[in-house]
Amino acid sequence: MTDHTSRSSTKRQFPLTRLRRMRRDEFSRRLMRETRLTTDDLIFPIFIVEGSGQRQEIPSMPDIFRLSIDELLKEAAELCQLGIPAIALFPSPNQDTKSLDGNEAWNPDGLVQRAVKALKTDFPDLGIITDIALDPYTTHGQDGIIDDNGYVLNEETVTALVKQALSHAAAGADIVAPSDMMDGRIGAIRHALEDNNHIYTRILAYSAKYASSYYGPFRDAVGSSGNLGKGNKHTYQMDIANSDEALHEVGMDLAEGADMVMIKPGMPYLDIVRRVKDEFGAPTMVYQVSGEYAMHMAAARNGWLDEEAVAIESLVSIKRAGADAILTYFAKKAARLLQST
Repeated sequence: MTDHTSRSSTKRQFPLTRLRRMRRDEFSRRLMRETRLTTDDLIFPIFIVEGSGQRQEIPSMPDIFRLSIDELLKEAAELCQLGIPAIALFPSPNQDTKSLDGNEAWNPDGLVQRAVKALKTDFPDLGIITDIALDPYTTHGQDGIIDDNGYVLNEETVTALVKQALSHAAAGADIVAPSDMMDGRIGAIRHALEDNNHIYTRILAYSAKYASSYYGPFRDAVGSSGNLGKGNKHTYQMDIANSDEALHEVGMDLAEGADMVMIKPGMPYLDIVRRVKDEFGAPTMVYQVSGEYAMHMAAARNGWLDEEAVAIESLVSIKRAGADAILTYFAKKAARLLQST
């Protein structure tokens, strides 16, 4: 943790010190700017669907689409031109592939697996992150396998997640990202990857994923909201009131072999980002989630906020809090703005 004692105790007094001097001109504001956002900080989440020529609008997420694999490849070409280093894939599979145990998740010829292979063939240098969770594939919309009472079973779910992670690694995914919040799944996945010679496959652990109300548009996008119905995920995602618990989650995931950790959502949890970065110093990612994006876009489209300005400000605030990279639906827009400045 940075020690600010010596700086804060320095006796600087007006008018010998005028803090506005350095704010007066653009050049001096640039010279003392502490936090810099670049395209290197951006990860673009993409929703994928079966078929061809599919570019499906998501009403709750303006300018974001569900893409078939052929359209995904076009999108990837644009992202590479913009200099965005990585994308995160989220499937919206056909309803007839869903089951109680979500076994389509580890189908070697499944939607995500085919998408990864296609991307790695055409864009070998683009980082590919895949979501490890069962909710898009289950008929009940939960992230794991449930018992007769609807409770998500931990060990049974971890076994399924290991199969899913191995299938993604075999397809060529660079990073597998367990977002399920089951206990012990990072260690189980890491050992399985090592045992199957996927020693360079990285794990991005959703370590502090809160049971947030900001996920609604995402669940619409992947087609799990209807399956989940009035259910919730409070028995495995973190309580929104807790902060210390996040440090325990992050510490355990790093000990089990995570290469990076994730805090999700973003702006409502910047205090968690700062605590995690100060405590562990590990690569720390933040997901600026669908609800955050939807709120900004709704306000901008009503003329209440400047879309470009708030997009950049929101991302800078996350970066300033300690994020090393940000999953954001603003990634393309932000990259274009950063290139133009």
